[in-house]
Amino acid sequence: MHTLRQIFNRQKIALFFLLALFVIGWAFSDFRPFFGGLILGSLFGLYNFWILVRRMERFDQNISKGKETKSIGTALRFGSGVAAAAVALSMPEKFDLIGTVVGLMIPHVLLLVDRIVVHVKHF
Repeated sequence: MHTLRQIFNRQKIALFFLLALFVIGWAFSDFRPFFGGLILGSLFGLYNFWILVRRMERFDQNISKGKETKSIGTALRFGSGVAAAAVALSMPEKFDLIGTVVGLMIPHVLLLVDRIVVHVKHF
């Protein structure tokens, strides 16, 4: 079974590949605001996923030590999504809001695809 850190590292590599494609799309297409939003949302989505991994590792450590556990950081991740939307809304000529929201969801879609691939490989 893969650890959460291994899953995060695979996700990070896939997301950096997608970010490179988004930068190419931003540089060579007429849809600059949309690709800018995808880039912005993907970076914030990666940050949210990193927060989740860090908090889950701390959660696991506390459970194994028998300590009382605190929140997993939902408010911080939600605030990060709001910050990405606020940046997109404050600069609509550079970032498209729909592209930003789609970009925020990309790490979740990559995680789902990764889990399906791992499941199909092992079963």
